[in-house]
Amino acid sequence: MDAEDLYQRRIADRFDAFDQDGNGYISREDFTTAASRLLEAFETPFRSEKGQALAVGAEAFWQGLAGIADVDGDQRVTRAEFVHGAVKRLRDNPERFAEIARPFVCAVLTVADRDGDGRAEVAELERALRVLGVEPHTAALTAESLDVDRGGSVDKEEAVMAFARYFVTKET
Repeated sequence: MDAEDLYQRRIADRFDAFDQDGNGYISREDFTTAASRLLEAFETPFRSEKGQALAVGAEAFWQGLAGIADVDGDQRVTRAEFVHGAVKRLRDNPERFAEIARPFVCAVLTVADRDGDGRAEVAELERALRVLGVEPHTAALTAESLDVDRGGSVDKEEAVMAFARYFVTKET
């Protein structure tokens, strides 16, 4: 298996993080489900400012992803569309993916930010990742790795860029 095949396989695995219901495609409902789970887990009302920001962020992320990956226009992104559409267009430009994901990632961190200082504590970010379906060990490692300055919390820019790198670059 060459490096390109390995990259394609790794990116295909990333697809599962978006496919919240496991039905084989990513849809608006997957983003809605993710947002609802987070709001429930963090006891945040949908009609609150944080709840509305998360709903708007989830919709914006869905629209951005669908806009670059839903080639057939059926409002569903298959694994093949994700790997060959979105990722191929974005892999040399993770900043573009970051911009698509930014409203959602920032809203997730805002929901996880319990003290309102603009940063999510590592433990709360780990909790959010688990709610989104990330395996507990991976969630713990990921949350800790995002705490670049080792201050115990993660800011939005660190999270947005790490999210983009994870989904569209060859880095592991």
